[in-house]
Parts: sequence; structure tokens; C-alpha cells
Amino acid sequence: MPEALLRYERLAAELAGMIADGVLASGDRLPSVRRLAQERRVSVSTVVQALRQLEDRGMVEARPQSGHFVRRPMPLRPEPLLRPTPEGAVPVDISQRLMRILQAGTRPGVAPLAAALPASSLLPVAALHRLYAGVARRHPKLLEGGSHVNMDEPALVRQLVRRSLAWGGPLPADEFVITNSCTEALGLCLRAVTKPGDSVAVESPAYYLMLQLLETLGLKALEIPTDPRSGISVEALDLATRNGGIAACLIVSNGSNPLGCVMPDARKRQFAELTAVRGIAVIEDDIYGDLHLEGDRPWPIKAFDRTGNVMLCSSFSKSLSPSLRIGFIAAGRHRAAIALQKTVTSGGTNPLTQLVLAEYLESGGYERRLRTLRRAYGQQVEAMRLAVGRHFPAATRIAQPQAGYVMWVELPEEMDTMRSYERAIAENLAYVPGELFSASGMYRNCLRLNCGNPHSPKIEDAVRRLGRIFSTP
Repeated sequence: MPEALLRYERLAAELAGMIADGVLASGDRLPSVRRLAQERRVSVSTVVQALRQLEDRGMVEARPQSGHFVRRPMPLRPEPLLRPTPEGAVPVDISQRLMRILQAGTRPGVAPLAAALPASSLLPVAALHRLYAGVARRHPKLLEGGSHVNMDEPALVRQLVRRSLAWGGPLPADEFVITNSCTEALGLCLRAVTKPGDSVAVESPAYYLMLQLLETLGLKALEIPTDPRSGISVEALDLATRNGGIAACLIVSNGSNPLGCVMPDARKRQFAELTAVRGIAVIEDDIYGDLHLEGDRPWPIKAFDRTGNVMLCSSFSKSLSPSLRIGFIAAGRHRAAIALQKTVTSGGTNPLTQLVLAEYLESGGYERRLRTLRRAYGQQVEAMRLAVGRHFPAATRIAQPQAGYVMWVELPEEMDTMRSYERAIAENLAYVPGELFSASGMYRNCLRLNCGNPHSPKIEDAVRRLGRIFSTP
């Protein structure tokens, strides 16, 4: 990448940060191009490119003979509606359609709006490379053995216990099981507490990977209405489980995927108490908990668990690198059953990577990384909201994520985003159609967009072209 490009992107990011933090308020005039060039010691053309990028993102506007000004924010679109869901549990059948969508979305040249992956520029790849080299040098015998009994590196478990202080902990070290990903963690928990034919309560809309896991394990999904701001309806879960029949509940309470909502603490407490009384095992995915966009780090439901009923699952794929393939479970009273499942399915998790992650966490670099990511994702989510507001049909509703970097969009009722997908992918535009977030095929007029990449003219153009597709029959 040319150095000039790096300079203008860096300047654009700095100015965007000042706008997001309120240092530059709505309506404020930015310093002149010449002054910015002098103060930042860059060329005039670099400043012009940076300002154009901010214009494309809808953050600043140029006024003839006056300069550049912070643009007044676009009014918030209404959020998606809370929808009634089917009363009974249903089998899941989405995998074939989903795999076709995800594979098409990763083809070269396709705008990265489908899979929820962070941009490589946001990942500490160089630091991780150095740690891998150092750990391999200091522990030359690390890869010579293996164990299906002692699978968890104590150094990493110790760091997770320390981190659990921010989750309402500390959690006991003997609760943790290190896994090959958050996906494996969720699957191990399901295998430990369900059997084929059981029904599992899920949010609606629900993360499609969770639905895939239910499908592959022969489990049924009971969809529970989920509010775009406050999360799963505890009242609806109460009604749906009064007569029993639900073995477990799969939930993302912090940064629900795809809505991005964070459950308030009071509702998390109610949820934990209700599921404990009803004997419903809780499997909680907290992968976006560290990537909250507002306020302090939200506690998971696990913080309100008094019976060991909640299995907390997470990983570092969204914050450090998807390629690390390191996840974990704080398993509560289900630890022995989960460890057995781990032993017979995949054995130990790569010890080299476990130690690399432990050293990274111990260095303090992770907290610094999180501060950078939260700011970047907050800016990217807002830029995507503005872009969708500019280019999608007027009746579009947009969720306002409180954590993570995905955005749920609800189009006018007559739209069918699965039917529109073929036209979009033919133009190298990808997204995830809404019906893949429902076991019963709901949300046909909805879609999920990935906001994991810095907003750029190419992203803006992709959103514009998607809006054109959704605005024409």
C-alpha cells in the first residue's frame, strides 16, 4: 500500500475520532486545508484526500467559499420491529443455503459486507508473529508431546481468571476449558447437555452458526422474540417454558448477533433466575462482550448465575485474529461433561498458541488493543448507519448496535433479500439474507451487514449499489 494512502487514511481516522469524541461538534468548521497540511506536516493533496474520505462517509461537508464543516448527523431511522415467533420448536434446515451465501461472499473482488470478520489492518498480526517466534524459541519441546487429559495451559487459564474480574468474577480456574474456537465451545456445551431430538431456545433473530449447530446435532429450535435494544424477551421465555420440554438456551446477551443489542443487567438477572428454576441449561456466547460500543464492559449472564447453570463461551477471533482458533468455556457445574466431550472429539488445543495468547494478555497489549478497536468499530458502525440511511429505501429500519460490528437492516415488507441476493452477488455485492437467522424462515425482508472494515469510498459505493437493488423491483 502506498505511503501517501496510509497518510491520508491516518489523517481521516484522526479527524473522525475527534468528531466521534465531540472535540469537533456538529456544525464546527474544520481547519483549512493549508493549515492542516502545515500542522500535520503532510502535503495538501493528502489533506484533500482525507477530507474527501470523510465526505464519502457523511461526516463532513464542503461549503463553497467557506471550507469544510462537521456534518449534522442524519436522524436515526426507526429500529426493526419486535416480531411474534412460532409457538413450537421446529427442526433447522439452513446449512446448505448458508454455506452457498458465505462462500460467495468471500470470493475475490466481492465487497466484504457478509461474513462478520474484522479488517486485517485492525489486527496485531506483527506482535503475534513476534510472540510465536519467542514462545517457540523458549519452549522448544512444546510441540513434541500432547495430552487428552491435561489440555489447558495454566498460564492462559490464569490470564482468563484475571480477565473474569471484568465479567463480574473472578471465576474459578477449574471452571475453564480451552477450546479450538468459540464455535467448538458452543458445540461442546450442546453435546454435554442435550441429546438428538431435544428443543433448544434461541433468540429470534438468532446467529446462523448457532442454528447450524442445532441442525448438525439433530436439535430443534424454539425461537423467542428479541428486542433490538433490550435483548431476548424473558417474559416470552417464561411463557414458552412453563410446561417444560426445553433442554437448553443458546444466547448472546452482549452484542447479540445480528441485532447488536446488550441486555440490561436486570433482565440478565431475571433470565439467570428463571432458567435455573426451570432447569434449563444456559449456553452464553460472549464473543462481543469486550467490543462494547457504549459505557463500561457489560457483564454477561454468567455474572448473575448462582447455581453453576451458565456455560460462558468466547474467543479472541474478533479482537485479535480469527486464525488463532483459541476459545474457552467457563463451564460451571457442567465442566466434567464438557471436558469429556472435548477429550473424545478434538483433544488438547494447540499449546503453542495458548502460550502466545497468555503472553499477549499478560503484557497489557490486549487492553490497549481493545480501546483502539472499540473506537474504530464505533466509527465504522456509525459510518455504515449513515450510508444505509443515505442509500436504502426510505422505509428502511436500522438496528443501533451496542456492541460488536454487525448491523441488522429491515427493508420494506414486500422485499425478499434472498431473492435479491443473486442480483447482488452478480455485482460483487454480498450480505447475509435475514431468513438465515431464523429456523422458521422469518425475516425475509431483512439482512445483516458486516461493519468490520474501515468505511471507504469502495464500501460507500457498495452500499449505494445495494440500495439501488433494494429500491427497484
